[in-house]
Amino acid sequence: MSTEMELPERESMEFDVVIVGAGPAGLSAAIRLKQVNPDLTVVVLEKGAEVGAHILSGAVVDPVGIDRLIPGWREEADHPFKTPVTDDQFLFLGPAGSVRLPNALMPPLMNNHGNYIVSLGNVCRWLGAHAEALGVEIYPGFAASEVLYNEEGAVIGVATGDMGIEKNGEPGPAYTRGMALLGKYVLISEGVRGSLAKQLIAKFDLARDSDVQKFGIGLKELWQVKPEHHKPGLVQHSFGWPLGMKTGGGSFLYHLEDNMVAVGFVVHLNYKNPYLYPFEEFQRFKTHPAIARTFEGGKRLSYGARAITEGGYQSVPKLSFPGGALIGCSAGLVNVPRIKGSHNAVLSGMLAAEKIADAIAAGRANDEPIEIENEWRSTDIGKDLKRVRNVKPLWSKFGTAIGVALGGIDMWINQIFGTSPFTLKHGKTDAQSLEPAAKHKPIAYPKPDGVLTFDRLSSVFLSNTNHEEDQPVHLKVRDMDLQKRSELGVYAGPSTRYCPAGVYEWVEKDGEETFVINAQNCVHCKTCDIKDPNQNITWVPPQGGEGPVYPNM
Repeated sequence: MSTEMELPERESMEFDVVIVGAGPAGLSAAIRLKQVNPDLTVVVLEKGAEVGAHILSGAVVDPVGIDRLIPGWREEADHPFKTPVTDDQFLFLGPAGSVRLPNALMPPLMNNHGNYIVSLGNVCRWLGAHAEALGVEIYPGFAASEVLYNEEGAVIGVATGDMGIEKNGEPGPAYTRGMALLGKYVLISEGVRGSLAKQLIAKFDLARDSDVQKFGIGLKELWQVKPEHHKPGLVQHSFGWPLGMKTGGGSFLYHLEDNMVAVGFVVHLNYKNPYLYPFEEFQRFKTHPAIARTFEGGKRLSYGARAITEGGYQSVPKLSFPGGALIGCSAGLVNVPRIKGSHNAVLSGMLAAEKIADAIAAGRANDEPIEIENEWRSTDIGKDLKRVRNVKPLWSKFGTAIGVALGGIDMWINQIFGTSPFTLKHGKTDAQSLEPAAKHKPIAYPKPDGVLTFDRLSSVFLSNTNHEEDQPVHLKVRDMDLQKRSELGVYAGPSTRYCPAGVYEWVEKDGEETFVINAQNCVHCKTCDIKDPNQNITWVPPQGGEGPVYPNM
């Protein structure tokens, strides 16, 4: 591509606060900033075509954050919290049967009564309307692609990606230079494994005192089911089959309003077998007798996938850096056993907003809002994550049967005594967890029937994913020779299986195996950036507005 010297200079806009990402954390921060000081100028950048377009979550929401952010929300006619949880079920699945675990055995924090089954995308659309009503500027379709620094090395803003770059890396006839958005502070709320958060964590060594971050891949479908199969307010979680006892993961069935059921499957990305195929495990799960009957005569409406942060309390990096902070899933604030992160995302956005509003009121700018880092552990966010900190490492170390039981005991100890006497470490990264193919056997998965089970490409079609083909591939392979020698030669090409959208293929061309990247299929889940055994693939944002368009996920 042309050098920086030859490109036209960026236009710039100045704000008090620049927020990257219109998820629950970013929008809550924007709302809280304007609540504290209506005169603050706040902008939110969103890479999706609209607010909510890239949001995918289960989701059962604990309303603790929303209650504090918008106390009177229950009186609003158009709020998205339509379905309160009425029934909580936990199942252990075997190959042919299931056992329901008594709710009395579950630690109280696992109780979902008082929570709501929602489309998190619709929650974000609703929060976006609240933010705009307060005067927040929201720019959907603008992907923040670069962090901007001052001479002292502090963050002073972000730049949106250039538009109209052609596949050869040169500006095309529709080329438009990206814009610089400058602020006194910048909040990064890109979600899981965001590209700017990844850069900032590396530049400022924010993970220096943290354990390694851990992840899962979550796959989700939305179905319209027959009325006789619909139980509004039912929350059903399961673990066990089809995953083996040494592979972590589980499922959810959430019954929303209007005969809608959200079904999802999570595979912990520290799995060892490179032949494991998370998408196929999800499809196989739906055929279990305890699950399949829900979908008899139903229709699949939507599909999507997203990585999930699973490291928890000990893996949260330092949140503050010179010029801003990480919030929400960029900080990794998911409570793994509860399968919930949006409540902590909202609370982290509020905490950051309050500290930054105070800093600006004191005349500060582009320094480190260290108060955010210093205080989050003593807030409800820290308390929520600390009491479940050992669940994931216990599961990883001892497998599903023993690990889940030990995790439950540890949660009860935290419940009764207020703390646990130890904090376990996670050990390897998810990339390091993958073992060579020679140690494992391929897994035979059944063919999809097109009624209950489906293939990846027809699924991606339902995600409304679109990318302009005449642009540089946004999935960057650092060393193609290493990819062939190791990813294919040693690990048997796991990218062809861990990707939930069929982006990667090994194809024979002229007698040689060639790595093909179907970037137009990408649903922005970031799994490749996490699980590639050599960390040889880097996800960067494509042009703004591209990717999936989830209507109600």
